[in-house]
Amino acid sequence: QLQLVESGGGLVQPGGSLRLSCAVSGSTLDYYAIGWFRQAPGKEREGVSCISSSGASTNYADSVKGRFTISRDNAKKTVYLQMNSLKPEDTAVYHCAAWRTAFSSNVVTLTPRVYKYWGQGTQVTVSS
Repeated sequence: QLQLVESGGGLVQPGGSLRLSCAVSGSTLDYYAIGWFRQAPGKEREGVSCISSSGASTNYADSVKGRFTISRDNAKKTVYLQMNSLKPEDTAVYHCAAWRTAFSSNVVTLTPRVYKYWGQGTQVTVSS
């Protein structure tokens, strides 16, 4: 059973940066694509970014392109989301999720329903 734990959220001023971490346990990370999703109060869950199990492919929502960067360290079983130039509209609970694909696969998707394992989330608040 895969378990995911997010960390790194907090309160930051507009224009600031945060780095979220998603620590994975229970299995090797090499077979899983990892996605980051967010949900703000009263809004639907939104796919933010994802990275393939190989690490070679990534995808970003248009709203975060050029500002967010996803990366992974399979040896540390951790996936990161570097968030720069944060805006108030980035305020949300951020969840990471795992999708079992194949060893060293390049497939990516921001479709939430394919992700079977989810973390509890970390709050990101962007406010002055």
